[in-house]
Amino acid sequence: MHELSIALGIVNIAEKEIKKAHKNKVELIELEIGALAGIEFNSLDFIWPSAVKNTVLEGAEKKINIIEGEAICGDCQHIFKLKNIFDSCPECNSYLKGITKGKELRVKYLEVS
Repeated sequence: MHELSIALGIVNIAEKEIKKAHKNKVELIELEIGALAGIEFNSLDFIWPSAVKNTVLEGAEKKINIIEGEAICGDCQHIFKLKNIFDSCPECNSYLKGITKGKELRVKYLEVS
């Protein structure tokens, strides 16, 4: 379950940022996670309470914005929505593509006190 290491990485980022801001606690954390990032959201939700226990994120509200997948076809340059990483271009059926959105994993916002 790599969601645990992801959650611990998020805790690490939050702890560094709160130290820079000279604050004590995070009230809200907003994450951007791509639909193609390979993260099981149910697993992340399951492991979250254990990962944040006794950290600056304990008790913080967690908000996740899911970024839908998008790609550009390498053959016809058509930009299209991508539900699965192996989907082909709906215009020319080519599998040659560049993924432009959907693999993100970032802490977008921290509200601290």
